[in-house]
Amino acid sequence: MIITFIGHGYVGLVSAAVFADLGNTVWVIGHTPEKIENLKRGIIPIYEPGLEELVKRNLKAKRLLFTLDYNPAIAESDVIFIAVGTPSSENGQADLSVVFNVAEKIGRNLEKYSIVITKSTVPVGTNKRIKKIIEKSKPKNIEFDIASAPEFLREGQAISDTRNPDRIIIGTNEKKAEKFLVELHSPLVTKEEKINSRIILCNIETAEMIKYASNAFLATKISFANAISHLAERTGADGLKVLQAVGVDKRIGPAFLNAGAGYGGSCFPKDVKALIAIAKDHEYDFNLLKEVQKINQDAMLLIIRKAQRLLKNDLKNKTITVFGLAFKPDTDDMRDAPAITIIRGLLCLGAKIRAYDPIAMKNAQKIFAKEKNIEFSQDLYKTVENADLLIILTEWNEFQQLNLKKIKNLMKAPNIIDGRNIYDPDIVKSLGFNYIGVGR
Repeated sequence: MIITFIGHGYVGLVSAAVFADLGNTVWVIGHTPEKIENLKRGIIPIYEPGLEELVKRNLKAKRLLFTLDYNPAIAESDVIFIAVGTPSSENGQADLSVVFNVAEKIGRNLEKYSIVITKSTVPVGTNKRIKKIIEKSKPKNIEFDIASAPEFLREGQAISDTRNPDRIIIGTNEKKAEKFLVELHSPLVTKEEKINSRIILCNIETAEMIKYASNAFLATKISFANAISHLAERTGADGLKVLQAVGVDKRIGPAFLNAGAGYGGSCFPKDVKALIAIAKDHEYDFNLLKEVQKINQDAMLLIIRKAQRLLKNDLKNKTITVFGLAFKPDTDDMRDAPAITIIRGLLCLGAKIRAYDPIAMKNAQKIFAKEKNIEFSQDLYKTVENADLLIILTEWNEFQQLNLKKIKNLMKAPNIIDGRNIYDPDIVKSLGFNYIGVGR
């Protein structure tokens, strides 16, 4: 098949590379000349394990094609995926301006029957608007169908998630399109798995809602874990043991029940806001998700309060080292990373920040470019020299095997806030550290 992806972020680029690797001819349309030229040379704009090799392999095989132009990509394609960003606007609603702009360009360049699929996360009703835009801009004699196929990729595991999806959602109101899209996705599942409903068929509105519901539920689990951990700290209970026991229940499961410094990234904060806005538009006050947001914000603020407690409420001119800046390990994504809120809060209290992250520092430097009293170091151990406090905000593997004795000797004061609970408190305390975790 000939496929086009519009957008080359995590979703568009990873999906395009995987479909090309299955033997399809895949166009990727972008709007930034520099990025497209780099992609043609196999230089990718994001960090994702294994992606560079996958892109280069399919470039060499001439199955993966990058362009700024909608023609001939759209004209040749059987399937066209919209995979552009839908960031939050000031009122929390998804900003769909790029989606609708892309839809108009698709319509103008259609030359044969194609299926236009929205992979971007969009509110219920968006695909109907996309259909109207395409109908208005397309040649009169050209037919098309629309569909919704939301993505469920985890940054850091995006390739494996695309190749081995938990579920494939195909939302369309047309049987012709449905049959075609089941065939397109068939290489990602076995015949038996299709029978067992790993491919979920539904109407467009259902597909649009599924992604928001999934992310909002996962965000709720994280906020629940943080709320329990905060209560555990106040009662003397072991929050981690509580959550471990809760997660053993087969009805609940252990995933996303880890207490920490809060969630971030490109999906959870944005999608929770959007679902609250969608509910408001339909006269439903989604109070549960509003509280999920508040608990998540509190999780970040509590890290700052723990820093104040360890440093006797005096952060002015204190040197605080932060290990981990990305919102999660195995990515350089800083979007809504808890580290941003926490570091800015510490800076406002007069602290001096030294920061280290194995991958995300370049992106972090852009975010904090106008901030004073923050520096970034490529040397992890140098970052802790004469520090009054060390805070762990991302659970990178390399942090779990640090020489803590060496770190203690380098620090001015042996204080650690383990914002991701990666250390054994008894071991760390036995080395002479003042240790605070989350829920412990």
